[in-house]
Amino acid sequence: MCPVRTIQSGPDAVQRPPAPSGDTALRALAPTHAPPALPDSAAALAKADALADAFARDAAARDRDRLLPWHELDAYVASGLWAITVPAEFGGPGLDSGTLAESVARIAAADGSLGQIPQNHYYALEVLRVGGSEAQQRYFYERVLAGERFGNALAEIGHKDFKRRTRLLRDGERCYIEGIKFYCTGALYAHWIPTLVVDDSLGDGTTFLAFVPRWADGVSIIDDWDGFGQRVTGSGSVHFERVEVRPEWIVPFQASFERPTTIGPFAQLLHAAIDLGLARGAFAATLDFVRDEARPWVDAKVERASDDPLAIERIGDIAVGIRAAEALLRRAARFVDAAQAEPDARTVAEASIAVAEVRAATTVASLDAGSRLFELSGTSATLDDRRLDRFWRNARTHTLHDPVRWKYHAIGNYVLNDVLPPRHGAL
Repeated sequence: MCPVRTIQSGPDAVQRPPAPSGDTALRALAPTHAPPALPDSAAALAKADALADAFARDAAARDRDRLLPWHELDAYVASGLWAITVPAEFGGPGLDSGTLAESVARIAAADGSLGQIPQNHYYALEVLRVGGSEAQQRYFYERVLAGERFGNALAEIGHKDFKRRTRLLRDGERCYIEGIKFYCTGALYAHWIPTLVVDDSLGDGTTFLAFVPRWADGVSIIDDWDGFGQRVTGSGSVHFERVEVRPEWIVPFQASFERPTTIGPFAQLLHAAIDLGLARGAFAATLDFVRDEARPWVDAKVERASDDPLAIERIGDIAVGIRAAEALLRRAARFVDAAQAEPDARTVAEASIAVAEVRAATTVASLDAGSRLFELSGTSATLDDRRLDRFWRNARTHTLHDPVRWKYHAIGNYVLNDVLPPRHGAL
């Protein structure tokens, strides 16, 4: 037996108590109170605004001291926002992709890490919606409606190829997982860890998504993420040492990409929302600093930095980029909703291209806003106690998730040659 262990950093990091194993552990996973149902988009966005106001207050301290946001995540889940994509036929709100994306953007504007942590939770729910059996959907949707959260163990590190090396092993009727994952955003905080595995018994590299209880015997979660941005996402390692999983927790994954589905564009839409939020957060910080603290350049011959004509021009330019990204996000969400309703090669391609367009726009907007914050605020904005660099660091880290140059390639090939973009599970 290899017990779960968490390695956390920071002087005030919270160490959650160990949980029992086996079926008792599954019962121990359940939160004390189920989150409220959010009936519509207005209610969901009002919750997101309230949370964002609260999360923003200590965002700089969490970044500086790497304080893991256990209590903030509990509040986030308790709001009901983590359940808004559960379909109505399974008792959830079934809210649209635009509401989801906007709620994520508003949280990310306050704290980029808190905006990213649920991304893989929503991704797992989409995989479940597309490829899970009705029994699997009902079981895991009920878990989410009860307040449980999903992390992820999808990516692997240390190899130049994209082959998955984490295996699903079968021993009679029993299934086990062996392997090591990295970039496991949210796994540290999760009740379940959806894990991408290769089924050895099939001999053809077929992949599945196995929902692994976070406290299962043989699971080790190591908080070894040390990127300079998105510092408290918990995006470190998960080790699996002969971890047993029930067959009914194993959901088809590869099969969902052998036909047109929205898993890819849905995931990318959320990444765009995170980057948009980072741009908004940096821009808000810029406006505050220029109005209240920055000094005008001597040649401007004005008393206030906010009256500097060149600063005003730069502010207008940033604003246009963010507004364009917001419009593209709303547009892309509509394409994702349409493809979810009627998935075929063309509708899914259109959704993928619309999302690629907003990914390109939000990448530029987030990096630009984070950098120009300092251009317009001056040297005093770089003082470490302000932690204003976190906006750029978070944007630079998150926008590396997948290369924007390939977004432009997919867009160009589609509009010029009518070549449909590839379908794959890259997040």
